[in-house]
Amino acid sequence: MNSLNEREMSVVRRAYAKQVMFASGVAVPRLETALAKVPREAFLGPGPWEIMRPPGGYQMTPDNDPVYLYQDVLVGMISPKGLNNGQPSFLMFLISLGQLSEGEKVVHIGAGRGYYTAVIAEMVGDAGAVTAIEYEPDLAVRAAANLSGYSHVRVVQGDGFTMPLDPSDVIYINAGVARPADTWLDAIKDGGRLVLPLTVSFTADDGNAMTRGAIFLIERKGATYLAEWKSPTGIYPCVGARDEVSEAALVKAFNLGGWEKVTRLYRTGEIAEERCWVRGPGWSLAYS
Repeated sequence: MNSLNEREMSVVRRAYAKQVMFASGVAVPRLETALAKVPREAFLGPGPWEIMRPPGGYQMTPDNDPVYLYQDVLVGMISPKGLNNGQPSFLMFLISLGQLSEGEKVVHIGAGRGYYTAVIAEMVGDAGAVTAIEYEPDLAVRAAANLSGYSHVRVVQGDGFTMPLDPSDVIYINAGVARPADTWLDAIKDGGRLVLPLTVSFTADDGNAMTRGAIFLIERKGATYLAEWKSPTGIYPCVGARDEVSEAALVKAFNLGGWEKVTRLYRTGEIAEERCWVRGPGWSLAYS
């Protein structure tokens, strides 16, 4: 059931977008407008929906009224795996880090059913181009259908860690990784940005695999990769991006602290120990 007409739903979406942007801690009017424009229910399928209510877990909405979706909440997509449509305020924060402009080329890895990809597509406009990559086959099929109205969006099913990418202005990694992929660093244009959740694995209370760690913003300047810590995170793991050596190095680094002092990403592990926050096979994050 939907008790509201489209004009009334538009009011709901605008109020939701305003509240979500306030919760995100960022003020980007273009992003608020984009969020208000995209109907969340169109990307999550017919209700009722499973909404995460910590600490009790998922709670089913009483019916299929889409108004329930316009809260700053996680909504289950593959709930037995703990895979959700992410929390809007956190995703708006992540999208804001990319500093998107109209006409830019963007890659979104971990696109799910495409809801936040649609917000990105609104931000870059028809002159831009968005590649949405999703590992889960069922989600990729749904994303392709959901995003079919955006002529400048391409959906690809596969492993975003190993897949070669076209030169890109912004790459969003919407899953936890233990290291940056060479393909991502290769693809960032000069002046481009990579939003990178570097995380370590743990088992959540529901028994599912999860990761936690930190969001870093990587910006390419010629052959130099600037790096800046932006926030803590808890996020679903990225398949294929979790090698044991890098994960062990991250565990040690997070235990020691100092991530907020990181300023550079190097595509080598041969950096002096006193300059390094973390060192993995062929990469490191350092203080200078």
